[in-house]
Amino acid sequence: MAVDHLIRHGRRRIAHITGDPSYGAAQDRARGALDRLAEEGLPLAGDQVWFGAWSEAWGRGATRMLLQRDPDIDAIFAGSDEIARGVLDVLHQEKLAVPTQVAVIGFDNWNILAVNARPPLTTIDMNLEELGRLAAQRLFAAIDGTLGSGIETVGPRLITRESTAPLD
Repeated sequence: MAVDHLIRHGRRRIAHITGDPSYGAAQDRARGALDRLAEEGLPLAGDQVWFGAWSEAWGRGATRMLLQRDPDIDAIFAGSDEIARGVLDVLHQEKLAVPTQVAVIGFDNWNILAVNARPPLTTIDMNLEELGRLAAQRLFAAIDGTLGSGIETVGPRLITRESTAPLD
């Protein structure tokens, strides 16, 4: 969903900086990014997925290394909003305009980070509030003697903010 958004907005040199490779979420996000790029016949900018810590510090460090390897990137998909905040810090320090030169998208829709980023961060919201609401409803129904069965799926959603924009 994140990479698709970037592609639809004209980005072609997309990099991926994410968290700890031992986390299934980091692997899933990387696989999704790589699969979507492959569908379009686009290479992964920077020639690798940048795995590291789930932190702003990692976002800063990885962005510096990425820019040394591939200064022509036009978008970065960060595996978390925290990583994305570090990405934004370095892009600002390097005087690379977001989103004009480099678009940035995060993951989690952690409001305190995403809304207060400069510019505000486009992000993927896993809709955890809705998931929690459904889980609580199922629990209360079970306590009342109504056992449910089956699987309910709550899909993610794209929250578009100012860190991504179409190329002119």
